[in-house]
Amino acid sequence: MMTTAPFGTTINHTWHLTGRRLHAVLRQPAFVVISVIQPAIWLFLFGQLFRRVVDIPGFGGGSYLDYLIPGIVAMNAMSANMWAGMGAMEEIERGTLNRFLVSPASRVALMNANVVELAVNTTVQSVIILLLGWFGGAHYPGGIAGPVVVVVASILLGTVFGTLSNACGMLVRQREAIIGINIFFLLPLTFLSSAFMAPSLMPGWMRHIAACNPLNWAVQAGRSALSVDPDWSGVAVRCGGLLALAVVCVAISVATFRSYQKSV
Repeated sequence: MMTTAPFGTTINHTWHLTGRRLHAVLRQPAFVVISVIQPAIWLFLFGQLFRRVVDIPGFGGGSYLDYLIPGIVAMNAMSANMWAGMGAMEEIERGTLNRFLVSPASRVALMNANVVELAVNTTVQSVIILLLGWFGGAHYPGGIAGPVVVVVASILLGTVFGTLSNACGMLVRQREAIIGINIFFLLPLTFLSSAFMAPSLMPGWMRHIAACNPLNWAVQAGRSALSVDPDWSGVAVRCGGLLALAVVCVAISVATFRSYQKSV
């Protein structure tokens, strides 16, 4: 049975376990660089290739690079965190997780450390993409609040897919299965959103699916926050939806972790 440690102990253990995870990332700085190369390519390749899309009647005009940045940030947050299950599988295979389970480490802290690590990595990557866009000529007329909303929405979206990926890793325990799941969902969820195309130019059935797509919630919240006249009520609703979904996904991950603990 999973025991609940005192709150102070849980916070202390979360701090140290998160530091352990981030230290492993810092020992491989090339990984951080490589992780932003692909979104940078998408950003500038798509930004140049489809820059005239804004001239299509109904798109709304403006800069396509400005339009694209929230979509690239959200897509990167989703795709990067979808592989979190691989890390969970590696810890199971190496026996690291089992050793923690027989240690005095707080079980809640073990799960919190994973969520915090995902949030830190997503924050760094999102800020880098926003800076690359700014250096490339993008404008953020909404002020500092705009980029902050983009980062927060990406963290929530990353938490959704990262915790679900961890749950899958502990359930299926097969790399091929996680790869197959990621490939199956990544591009459909991306293109069934307004990441690359204005909703007004999408077929009706795609708009309906996009309305239920959490990736699209993050994209629209970020895009509105970066605009000249942000719709803060809409931003709050979409971020609130992402927060609620993230809480549900964390709960699913917790339940999966408890199931794994009982099986060892």
